[in-house]
Amino acid sequence: MRVWVLGSGSAGNAVVVESAGTRIIIDAGFPVRELAKRLAAIGVSGDSIESAIVTHEHTDHVRGVCAAAKRWKWSVHASTGTIAGHPLLKEICAQPFAAGATLELGDLSVHTVRTPHDGTEPVAVLATARSSGVRAGIIYDLGHVPPSYRRTFERLDILVLESNHDEGMLRAGPYPPSVQSRIGGAYGHLSNRRAGLFARDCAHAGLAQLVLAHLSERCNDPAIALTSMRAALARTNFRGAMSTASQSAACGPFMAGRGGHAGSRGDQLSLEL
Repeated sequence: MRVWVLGSGSAGNAVVVESAGTRIIIDAGFPVRELAKRLAAIGVSGDSIESAIVTHEHTDHVRGVCAAAKRWKWSVHASTGTIAGHPLLKEICAQPFAAGATLELGDLSVHTVRTPHDGTEPVAVLATARSSGVRAGIIYDLGHVPPSYRRTFERLDILVLESNHDEGMLRAGPYPPSVQSRIGGAYGHLSNRRAGLFARDCAHAGLAQLVLAHLSERCNDPAIALTSMRAALARTNFRGAMSTASQSAACGPFMAGRGGHAGSRGDQLSLEL
C-alpha cells in the first residue's frame, strides 16, 4: 500500500491510497485543475483513480469531486447525509452508504467510521489492503475521539491524523470567540494535545508512518505540532517516521514497514523517534 496526501488544511484536502493495482482518493477538496497539478507532481494520472470517497460535505473536502468525477470517470461514494448536504453529489449519481459501512473497492476494503464533526454524516476511513493486510487510517475533522476509535484503529501501519491547532495559539489567535468555540469544541477539530492522546493509544512497534494533517495556518505550526506529538509518544514503542502534511503541496508516498517513507514533495518536516 502507498498513501499520498495531496494537501490538507482549510483550503483543501485530498488523500490518494493505492494497493495492488487499485487506486482511490479520499476527498477532493481542490479545484480540478489544482487536483490535476498535484496528481501530476506525484506521477499519478487522474484517470488511473477508480473511486472517490467523500468524508463530508464541507467545501475543503468536496470542492473538486464532481468536476473530477466527470473528467476522469470516477465512481463516487458518500454517506447519505453528505449527499443531502451537497446536492451536486446526487447529480453525479454518487453511491450512498451509511456511516459504518465497508466498501469493497478492488484490493482495498474501506471501512467508514462516523466522526464527531459538524457535518451531516461525516466519516473517517480505515483502508485495508486485502493482498498484504496493510492498514491505513485517515482521520480528520473531528472535535474529539470516541472511545471506540481505540479498537477500530488499532494495529495500523499508516496513520494520517488531524492535529489542527495549538490550544494556546487558538485562544490568542485572530478568530472571534464563536469561531474559537467551534474549532475547539466537541464537534470541531482536534488540537495537538488531543491528537497526541489518541496517537499514544494507537502507538505500537508496527506503526510505520504517522502523518499530522489539517494543520491550521493561523493557530498551529508544523514544528509545534511535531514537538507536541513527540512528547506524547516519548514513552511508547513507536519507532516509525513522523511528518506533517502541507496545505500547499503533495507529500508521500507513505508505506508500511521500517524505512517505508519513499520520499516526498512539498514542505514536509520529518522526525524519527
